[in-house]
Amino acid sequence: MEAPKPIGIEIAYKKGANKKTTNPDLEKQIQAILADSKALPKDYSFAVTDPNVERVTLCDELLERAPRSNLKIYSYTLHDGEGEQETIEQGGDEVQIANHWLLPAREFHGLWDSLIYEDSLKENLLVLLHGPPGTGKTSLCQALAQKLAIRMNKSIYMHFHLFEINSHSLFSKWFSESGKLVQKVFGQINELCQDPTSMVCVLVDEVESIAFAREAISNNEPSDSIRVVNAVLTQLDRIRRFPNVMVLATSNLTGSIDLAFLDRADIVQYVGPPTKEAIYEIYRSAIANLQQVGIVTDREELPSRAELATATSKGTATSMLETLAEQSVGLSGRSLRKVPFLAHALHVQQDVTTMVKFLTAMRSAVRRMQADKAMLGAKSDQVEVAAAAAATSDLSGSNGSSAAADERSVSM
Repeated sequence: MEAPKPIGIEIAYKKGANKKTTNPDLEKQIQAILADSKALPKDYSFAVTDPNVERVTLCDELLERAPRSNLKIYSYTLHDGEGEQETIEQGGDEVQIANHWLLPAREFHGLWDSLIYEDSLKENLLVLLHGPPGTGKTSLCQALAQKLAIRMNKSIYMHFHLFEINSHSLFSKWFSESGKLVQKVFGQINELCQDPTSMVCVLVDEVESIAFAREAISNNEPSDSIRVVNAVLTQLDRIRRFPNVMVLATSNLTGSIDLAFLDRADIVQYVGPPTKEAIYEIYRSAIANLQQVGIVTDREELPSRAELATATSKGTATSMLETLAEQSVGLSGRSLRKVPFLAHALHVQQDVTTMVKFLTAMRSAVRRMQADKAMLGAKSDQVEVAAAAAATSDLSGSNGSSAAADERSVSM
């Protein structure tokens, strides 16, 4: 008979605490909490009485009849402080080329849990994430690096680095210097990779800035742009020979990326706007936070999507939230996170309110956001039409002038 799969448990220890390889008392306490629960969702977090522990997180979904005795523990301590700015000197100026974090970092703590996507999206090894703005591509890359640092902590690597390249700073005002800037940045990454006890995650946000399709670069543009793309591709090939490096890139404009870069990507993953189910969970988590601080006075929690699947009836608030989620399809994740704030600031306009009233205010906020989006789209279309009309007018005027000149030439 096949042995049951161990239950993955992440334990965040407080700074300075002694992380024991085995802690029988703590494991017994965790097993007791799990035994008292019929079923628990993936990434469920709970507190324990151990004063040295900040938080305990369940790595996988725990089914009702699954055994609770076999635990696989991932222990870690969060690094405090913000990421360091990496700079190099260029033409007498200090140029900020990247941000550098030691992982796991407190800045990214809980980021993975807060990201809500389709079930399979966060389980892949992502190299290039592309899609419309505001869908959480950069946050997902940062959260993935943080999760790797926790799961692989001390078992394979002793140190974890997140090196986020500032793509826009790699273009120099001096001709032919941009390629050299790229070499200097990747030179620092190369030095980090030389240490076999360190894992290095490289994040290139808006990668189309430095890997723009060379065939789309016009002859009128400086050849420096092509040098940058060539340098990026060369340096990527050099660092990818190391087994302890992973390159994560994001893009809003995949069609503008050089084909040679796309060929080097092991996995290309589209990240679109949240689905109706994801929107429901985003709103539900936001309302739960407002309940905790007392802005929404109802104490009854809204059911999760998994709980709704087995529910025999729905309350008024649950039905309203489902309808609101359906009405919000098409908005980006960034916009969705603003909805509760706008609802409270513009439509509630009081310190506390009920669940039903707050959901009504959220519906008004969504309608206002969609109306603003439609208005901006209409104005953009008007600008394009005006520009096309102006171009046609200029062309007609030019042809008319040419025709008049030809007539004068003939009459002469």
